[in-house]
Amino acid sequence: MKWINHIAIAGATTALIAPPLVPLAILGATAPDWMEWIFKAVGQKVKHRTVTHYVTTWIAGILFFYAVWDFQHIGLAFFFGGLTHVIADSFTIAGVPFSPFSDRRFHLFGGRLRTGATGEYIVAGLIVITCFTAAIMIKPRSGENGWYPFFYDWQAKYEEGMIDGKEWKEKRFNFL
Repeated sequence: MKWINHIAIAGATTALIAPPLVPLAILGATAPDWMEWIFKAVGQKVKHRTVTHYVTTWIAGILFFYAVWDFQHIGLAFFFGGLTHVIADSFTIAGVPFSPFSDRRFHLFGGRLRTGATGEYIVAGLIVITCFTAAIMIKPRSGENGWYPFFYDWQAKYEEGMIDGKEWKEKRFNFL
């Protein structure tokens, strides 16, 4: 898949859970590819979609940072982004290796997508639309308590006295 689709998938899924962690997830979503460049820069030849694309490595990173230690979920967001990358690459014909001990490639949905083709943009778009729809559906109603990172209810904030009339007029049409 192209980087733009990896970024869109990781960004949308992370924004639904923890919006401040989106930049780290995006960095992780591109990591399997730029890590190959680092290997090459230090003199180790690495083929594309091999060592940096093991599904089990990214899952192990998530489990480590979730269960053992993580400061502000930084590592968790990074490894989640990396996992979204390898899962998205598993939709393609080439697939990804599941673990270092497996000689077969891992495919989801039969690995029907071609990198750069229309299908990958459709899949990424559907994931983004699904996350956007879920974000709208979990939004607290006006006047209800609850934190919601998107679509601020500026009218309710004005009525509660949290913002003044000038700020309400400036922000009432800002939906994001």
